[in-house]
Amino acid sequence: MVGLKRLLSYARRACDDYNMIEDGDVIAVGVSAGKDSLSLLYTLSYLSRFYPKKFKVIAITVDMHFDALGEGRTASDYSEIKKLCDTLGVEYFIENSDIAKIVFDIRKEENPCSLCAKLRRGALNESAKRHGANKVALGHHFDDAVQTFMLNLFYEGRVCCFSPVTYLDRTDITVLRPLVYAPEKDIEYFARHTELPVIKSSCPANKKTEREEMKKLLSEIEKDNKGLRHRIFGAMQRGHISGFKESKIKNYDDENA
Repeated sequence: MVGLKRLLSYARRACDDYNMIEDGDVIAVGVSAGKDSLSLLYTLSYLSRFYPKKFKVIAITVDMHFDALGEGRTASDYSEIKKLCDTLGVEYFIENSDIAKIVFDIRKEENPCSLCAKLRRGALNESAKRHGANKVALGHHFDDAVQTFMLNLFYEGRVCCFSPVTYLDRTDITVLRPLVYAPEKDIEYFARHTELPVIKSSCPANKKTEREEMKKLLSEIEKDNKGLRHRIFGAMQRGHISGFKESKIKNYDDENA
C-alpha cells in the first residue's frame, strides 16, 4: 500500500524508542476525522498485526457538534469512517458532546483552541476508560512537534513541547504520539493515495490559529534554510526537551515517495 511502509517505519521506531506499547495494551486512537488521526488509525491497526508485543486498537471520535452553531453547518457523517474501521477490524465508538456550543456560544472564547482541546481530550480519555483502553494515541506528527516547540518559545517564552509519551495519573491513562517522527508531507501523501475518508473541519477557528501562522512562518524561513525543521527537532532531542530522546530519524526528503 502506497506510503504505509514509511509510516509503519516511523511508528515502530517511535514505539521502540519510547517503550510506548506493552503486551495486552488496549489503545484507543482519537479519530478527529482529519488526515493525521485516520493515518494513525490505519498505521496502528497494521502495526498490531506484526509488532512483537501484542495489543488491541479501538477508535473513538468525540463529535463536538459544530452543526449546533448554525450558519449552514450540517452534522458530521461518520459512516465512511465506520466502514474503514470495519475493514481494519477495529471497533469504532462515537461520543456526542456539546463542546462546540460551550466554547463558542456559552463561553464565547476569543482564543478557543486551548479550551476546546482540553474539553476534547477529557471526553476522549473518559471514553477510552469506559471502553476498556489503558492508552490513548493521538495523531501529532513531526511538524506538530516543531511547531509546538516554536509556539511555546515565541508566545510564552517557554522551552517545551508535548511529550511523545505522557502518563495521566488522575485518569490512569497513558497518552501516546506514535507518529512523532513522521513528517506531515508523508502523512498527506498516504492519506491522498489511500483515499482516506477525511472530513473537513467546520470549526469557526479552522485555519485561523497561531499554529497555522507558525506553520507558514517556518515554511517561509525554510526556503532559504533547508533542513531547518529537522535541526530544530534534533535540538529538542539533544536537549531532552519534554522527554524527547536522541535518535537518528531517516530523512526521506531527497527520495521519491
